[in-house]
Amino acid sequence: MKIFRSLRPSAAFYLCGSSPVEYATASSLENSVVESVLGSRWDAVEAAVPALTPPLVTTVIRRLRPHPRLIPTFLQRIGLDRLELSSLSAAASELAGLGEALPALDLLKQAIAGGKIQSGPELFESLVAAAMESADGALPVFELLLRALWESGKPEEALEAFYFVKETGARPKIEICNGLLSAFLRTNRLGSAWRLYAEMFRMKIQSNTATFNIMINVLCKEGKLRKAVAFLQIMESSGVRPTAVTYNTIIHGHCERGRVDIGLEILDSMREKGISPDSYTFGILISGLCKRGKLEEASAMFSEMEESSAAPTAVTFNALIDGFCNKGDLETAFAYRTKMEARGIDPTVATYNMLLHALLMERRNAEADRLVEEMEKKKLAADAVTYNILINGCSRAGNVERAFHLFEEMSARRLRPTAVTYTSLIYGLSRRKRVEEAHRLFRAAIESGLAPDAVMFNALIDGFCSGGRPERAFELVAEMERRHVTPDEITFNSLMRGLCLAGKVEEARKLLEEMRNRGIEPDHVSYNTLISGYSRRGAVGDALRLRDEMLHRGFNPTVLTYNALIQGLSAGGEGDLAEELLREMWSKGVGPNDGTYIALMEGLAGAGGREVTAPPA
Repeated sequence: MKIFRSLRPSAAFYLCGSSPVEYATASSLENSVVESVLGSRWDAVEAAVPALTPPLVTTVIRRLRPHPRLIPTFLQRIGLDRLELSSLSAAASELAGLGEALPALDLLKQAIAGGKIQSGPELFESLVAAAMESADGALPVFELLLRALWESGKPEEALEAFYFVKETGARPKIEICNGLLSAFLRTNRLGSAWRLYAEMFRMKIQSNTATFNIMINVLCKEGKLRKAVAFLQIMESSGVRPTAVTYNTIIHGHCERGRVDIGLEILDSMREKGISPDSYTFGILISGLCKRGKLEEASAMFSEMEESSAAPTAVTFNALIDGFCNKGDLETAFAYRTKMEARGIDPTVATYNMLLHALLMERRNAEADRLVEEMEKKKLAADAVTYNILINGCSRAGNVERAFHLFEEMSARRLRPTAVTYTSLIYGLSRRKRVEEAHRLFRAAIESGLAPDAVMFNALIDGFCSGGRPERAFELVAEMERRHVTPDEITFNSLMRGLCLAGKVEEARKLLEEMRNRGIEPDHVSYNTLISGYSRRGAVGDALRLRDEMLHRGFNPTVLTYNALIQGLSAGGEGDLAEELLREMWSKGVGPNDGTYIALMEGLAGAGGREVTAPPA
């Protein structure tokens, strides 16, 4: 396509076919409007608006060329609806040279938002024609159009425009190319980023540091970490010096995929090149180490960070606090919170959420309440995550009433409940044997537009199974599959427990095979549930065979396994075998608990009342 096939027609062109009187009237109106604009008589301009045709607007804009700063006000007074493609192109072309204020960019973005600009041949012919009459040429307005398109959320249209620019023989500045590459990166259009980069290469547009950094980021997002490192070498061989941002991108890519060790190696390479790590470098690695549970190394790196000029951020502290909370070391987690405040960094809502969750998991509810009061004093607004943590804590503690109070408070604060919110409440109700209420809440969650996941289904399935209603649980499993939610080992373990409680151990045993057929590997809970079911029914032989199968599949019996077997043997008057199992427990390093001795003593009492002597530890 030849972009330059038409030049801008003169005003007379638009008046061809008009009578002399009409031409004179138009000419008089044009002069009047121009004079009014130059004299800032905006009332007169607005009065003339109904008579202004798009061609006439274009002519006025051309005549205002010596005074381009008046053009935006003129356009504002007459309204964008008075512009058509030629007048819009003329205005954008004249405004393109105004510099930092970039009124042309604003104009183009407004036109895009209003649907007046659609990237295509017509637009470019119009822009080229308009730009031919501009002292600045076509390139500035083309570059502004590319920017306007990607900033308006239309990066693909900007790429199409880039191809049109290429056909004109113009070469956009590297900064414009980088801006479009960044837009593709932000919107995860990685294929388009590579297409643009290939065009840049063909057009011999020289990449700079920002270009290489963007493309290395693209490779990391694609998971091509080796290629990202290789691209770093290409960057250096091209004479472009990497920066901390370059290395941070590669380190982040590795840490995000759990390859912290390689991230540390890249840090060493970075230092060898004389590039000092910054706050972001340390933050990435500390976060990566914490996620891998390498808390000692993370703490050591934090100390190194403090000794350097890099200042820790709230994100860095939160990574450490989260790591130690997950480990159950709340003392260290709170120590980092104190250090955070000592540095003048205010804890965020995320900081409090992590500490609250850890406290409630350890049933330290009073301390959690004090932390909530502290949040309120600091005027930190609790978010949906905060409420989910508190509701879950109350549900686990059996305080369903307070959990629902928090649920209502959450809605009053216009925080939308999530699947996690409903799951916690369903779990709490189910544990209190209020399974019908839990089921109604489950339906309410679906009606609110939430899609139940396996965790939500499992909470309700467990409630029906615990309440001795496995048939209702199986109905929910059928619904899971209709909704394309895959049952997991927790689903099957609950079903097996429900069947065993109902005395249907053989049916429960069949579920073990169904699990394997579905590619779900049974776990300790699966075997312990069935062993307990057989033992309670008095079928200790079947229970022992399951224990052997459990061993064969690489699972070592737990204290719950032994307790179930001892309970079954004791109830069947097999006290000697039960006592033998107790000795086996000690020999395998499995410490008996109170339940073990209670089961054994009851059995021995029924067999003649012999005393039970615990083997030495």
